Amino acid sequence: MKKLLLPVLGALLVLGLSAQKPEPYTFSEVKILAATPVKNQEKTGTCWSFSTTSFLESELLRMGKGEHNLSEMFSVRHTYRDKCENYVRRLGKDELGEGGLAHDKLNAVRKFGIVPESVYPGRKDPSRPYNHKQIEQTLLTLCDTFVAQAKRGELQAGWLGKIDAALDAEFGPVPVTFVYKDIQFTPASFREYLGLNPDDYITITSFSHHPFWSEFVLELPDNFANGRYYNLPLNDLMRSLNFSLQKGYSVEWDADVSNPGFSARNGLAVAPETDWATKSKEQIAGTFQYWEPEKLVTQDQRQQAFDRLETQDDHLMHITGILNETQGGLYYAVKNSWGEVSDRKGYVYVSDAYMRMNTIAFTVHKDALPPDVRRQLGLEFGMPKVGPGTSLPQGMAPGPYTPNRQMPNLKNRSPQGQEYQVSPSQRMSMPVPNKERIPVVKE
Repeated sequence: MKKLLLPVLGALLVLGLSAQKPEPYTFSEVKILAATPVKNQEKTGTCWSFSTTSFLESELLRMGKGEHNLSEMFSVRHTYRDKCENYVRRLGKDELGEGGLAHDKLNAVRKFGIVPESVYPGRKDPSRPYNHKQIEQTLLTLCDTFVAQAKRGELQAGWLGKIDAALDAEFGPVPVTFVYKDIQFTPASFREYLGLNPDDYITITSFSHHPFWSEFVLELPDNFANGRYYNLPLNDLMRSLNFSLQKGYSVEWDADVSNPGFSARNGLAVAPETDWATKSKEQIAGTFQYWEPEKLVTQDQRQQAFDRLETQDDHLMHITGILNETQGGLYYAVKNSWGEVSDRKGYVYVSDAYMRMNTIAFTVHKDALPPDVRRQLGLEFGMPKVGPGTSLPQGMAPGPYTPNRQMPNLKNRSPQGQEYQVSPSQRMSMPVPNKERIPVVKE
């Protein structure tokens, strides 16, 4: 009897071990939106312009305006000037560097218009990569000199002209008029021709140190323009992201990518359940190769990471689609601006868990938000803003509660453990919470 049992037990052991073997990530497309080719910001901190320009190019595709290659550096040049002026007028008490946010691009489009890349490439030598290290230092030296002169009462009235001269030397003079597809434009008339209205876009976030369903200035080092953010509970923020993508609107993403689990080299961003410090060498090596369960993220954990200054606005990218991973479920296709790195040609597949934990904000078209969210934010015509403690008008219902439900894949388990089927459309409207922070993955 013992001799008979031994082979059976051995076979069961082999089966058990093989069942535990990790499976590689396997993705299928659920909703992929039109986007222009991946670009490379190269040696600059201008992801905010590259990603928001990509976002606007997708907006033009969505609106049936065709494919256009818009200039990132036209907006960068104007924004650098605005930052210099702001820095000097505040006597050096503000941020001055290459970084920025999505609303900086939109502000530049509103104030100065927009031009094609062919009209304003924004570099002296097109054969050399972008590199703003020298111009950043030049502007800082100039502005600090002006601040020192102002404190001594010696600042001359023409100081902004010197900043313009430095910017023109680096980027080239900005065009007053130009010809594109045999039509003459100004930057402002080209904006109108394209039908881009910066006021159509808002930025939404989720942090509990300000009231939900209110608007506030988010405390970020790069927020020199004091951009305002609408504050939503985390589940409603994620529901808004999914709703926008399902309706055919891509989304601009401001995120922390130095936090754990982001790898452009592997084209993947995940938040594994197993703490990095407890992983074996084999597990570490397989983090971006083999699927593993992810952590649950709560509103409080998100807030704690932000309060500890662990979650910061490192990088902006462009979300262009929804994916399903065979074992892990909901992922997002994110267009980066670091060139066509990895097998995904410049895209990063970002898990719902990573998105929940590391998102600073989304910039979206106002029409892309769920109707109840628009109502509660006061964005629907004729509808009052609904905030904490505000009564809804008769006949209006508040937005539906979004359950904090784990959705690991298209075959899910109920809280009681029974399996049930969820369609891709249902899954996209259901948030996937995640748990706690994991350590930084160094590339």
